[in-house]
Amino acid sequence: MLAVADLADLDNGPRANRLATTRMCAVTRQVRPIGELIRFVVAPSGEVVADLKRKLPGRGLWISASHAAVAEAVRRHQFSRGFKRDARASASLADETGQALVRSAIEALAMVAKAGQVIAGFAKVEEALLRRRAVALLHAADGAADGIRKLDAIVKKMAEDSDEIREIPVIMELTSEELDLALARANVIHAALLAGSASRTFLSRIQTLVRYRDGGRRQR
Repeated sequence: MLAVADLADLDNGPRANRLATTRMCAVTRQVRPIGELIRFVVAPSGEVVADLKRKLPGRGLWISASHAAVAEAVRRHQFSRGFKRDARASASLADETGQALVRSAIEALAMVAKAGQVIAGFAKVEEALLRRRAVALLHAADGAADGIRKLDAIVKKMAEDSDEIREIPVIMELTSEELDLALARANVIHAALLAGSASRTFLSRIQTLVRYRDGGRRQR
């Protein structure tokens, strides 16, 4: 049975989070790395909002980065209990948080493009893979199966042919429309990330989105 959050679950504000590496999920009561959790705060309006960048003022309540966990927190009124006040959590908070995570990933991918660390288009992506320049492979979630299968086969063969190279991550969390928005071009189905700090930031954010959608069950 799930425990009820109490005042001890709240952090002491964004400054206190800078050195923190773990927090307790108010729903599961499990201590987890902060990268596997989402911080929530109460806005001046009294509404509960997700603080994805962990920078919003005020004390925060931490929930596992999972749609199911956030929905459960809303259902059990754990935000009001944890914050010890009337914290209004929308019935659609879990969906809204997922949408915010998508926007965060799109924003990060746009920065990757600005930094020149992404290549788009089947032929260019194929070349980047074969030359071992790519650190991650992106497919549109609504992309055609044939092109996805061909590029995935290259990734798999590269991993099999070399003991030194781990199979690079394959990401299918964003639609073609979302990839178009991030990369400021039309009809993006395949893309490859190149090494760099912007790419690392995007991969961190997309990993959170994967975890949120799948409850941590799927590994890429």
